[in-house]
Amino acid sequence: MGWADRLAAMIAETAPEFRYANFAIRGKMLQEIVDEQVPLAISLKPDLVTFCGGGNDILVPNSDPDALAEVYEVAVADLRAAGCDVVIFTGFDTRATPLLRSLRGKVAIYNTHLWSIAERYHCRMVDLWSMHVLHDRRAWSEDRLHLSPEGHQRVALKAAQVLGLMDDDAWNEPWPALEQADWVTQRKADLKWAREHVVPWIGRQLRGESMGDGLAPKRPELLPLARCTEENYQ
Repeated sequence: MGWADRLAAMIAETAPEFRYANFAIRGKMLQEIVDEQVPLAISLKPDLVTFCGGGNDILVPNSDPDALAEVYEVAVADLRAAGCDVVIFTGFDTRATPLLRSLRGKVAIYNTHLWSIAERYHCRMVDLWSMHVLHDRRAWSEDRLHLSPEGHQRVALKAAQVLGLMDDDAWNEPWPALEQADWVTQRKADLKWAREHVVPWIGRQLRGESMGDGLAPKRPELLPLARCTEENYQ
């Protein structure tokens, strides 16, 4: 169950007639999202669209955050022209993740563009970069590229706050104390992660593949949230 599903459930608590669609597919590149998913979203004439993309592109060597932002802006312009309110999400701060720290500069440039886009098109912003609570390993799944269930919950709570559904900082509750592993154990874990997740990811990029290839959106239509099943939330 991702942050979007959790956020939808929070919205539905205050809006019984609320209907929800989710086009997200893990691994999609920004241009694919713009070409394949944004037109589908517009066709449904939704009141609100949450738009989060570009992170997979940033991971690619020699990617250009300035060019990515231009693609992103086209999508936001189309969504706003269609009458949708849009919520934008910045990229995460990667400083707490080995091997990804070198991407901080590109993410920061991309985020600066996103803030400008949000201002130009009057979008709401969920600033993931500033969520220091996500620097904890427990916010991330084993691949360190995707959020854990608790990480998804934190993002959903932050988005709910941005939308005015709650006025507290529940998303920023401190994590329970956790004993830190020693340096050697941490480095062994880093090497294992690189071998099992980073190397395969690089291989898929070189082959032009994605873990989302062949997958279809799990909720391609606007449906009442009650129509969600446990299987939809995996």
